[in-house]
Amino acid sequence: MRKLRYILFFAIVSWVLSSCVTARKVNYMQEPDKYIPNYADTLSFEDYQLRVNDRLYIYVYSLDEKVTAMYNAGGSNASTMRQQMNYGGGTYGSYDLYTYLVDGEGYIDFPTVGKVYVRGLTTREVKHKLEEEMSKLLTEIPGFSTVSVEVNIVNRSFSIIGAQSGRYMINKEKMTIFEALAMAGDLGEFNSRKEIKLVREKEGVTTIKTFDARSKDLVNSEFYYIEPNDIIYIRQIPGYSFGINSAATALGITASTLSFGVFVYTIVQTGINHVKKHYGNNGGNTSTSGEGGN
Repeated sequence: MRKLRYILFFAIVSWVLSSCVTARKVNYMQEPDKYIPNYADTLSFEDYQLRVNDRLYIYVYSLDEKVTAMYNAGGSNASTMRQQMNYGGGTYGSYDLYTYLVDGEGYIDFPTVGKVYVRGLTTREVKHKLEEEMSKLLTEIPGFSTVSVEVNIVNRSFSIIGAQSGRYMINKEKMTIFEALAMAGDLGEFNSRKEIKLVREKEGVTTIKTFDARSKDLVNSEFYYIEPNDIIYIRQIPGYSFGINSAATALGITASTLSFGVFVYTIVQTGINHVKKHYGNNGGNTSTSGEGGN
């Protein structure tokens, strides 16, 4: 029986310790070792190149009020409208009214200029292209004044599934993976940082790459910056339907489990002893009664 107690004790301790969520499993910026990968210095940030179905907010600045009114449907509320669209606000249908869709062939349809091919260009390149095209048209207008064009991508977002699932807006030019996770409220204690999957589509080709967010070298890698429409998949740590996040909790659970085990064992053993005693006494009485009868 004592051997059984030892086996039970070590089994419980092993189970509890294996359920501990250690700092090593959840901390970021750890030094690479044989368990945490190192990443080569491949960090590079390229300006986003426009894709089909992107939407552009375009605002034309001019000293001529007629030119401003002709091109800017948003009028005096343009700044507010732009901010709402960049942060996912605005009312239903507002994107259609104030933005230009990159169609399936890579064009936008801009007033007076007509079809302009923008697929594969950066917003800066689109800005210069529109300014050049508009200058050709407006020079024929008496009192022409130079125009300046502002181009922004609106409704840029990324998605997270598996933990804090949702769609989140990209509200700055460069957003890092850590900023993206922070927007989602981090990953929690029981979600894996070891094998995060990044799904990215570029030029019609979808790639899936896996990285370890615990590695300090991540800041130098290709995974550091996210792009619009990225999907980040977070999976739960295998076997952690629940977990233990401190040594004190682990010891407490171990002690409670052992105490309960001892309690149950005591009750069972008492019952067994009681049964043995009962049947032992009955057996002795029957024997004595039989001898008296003879």
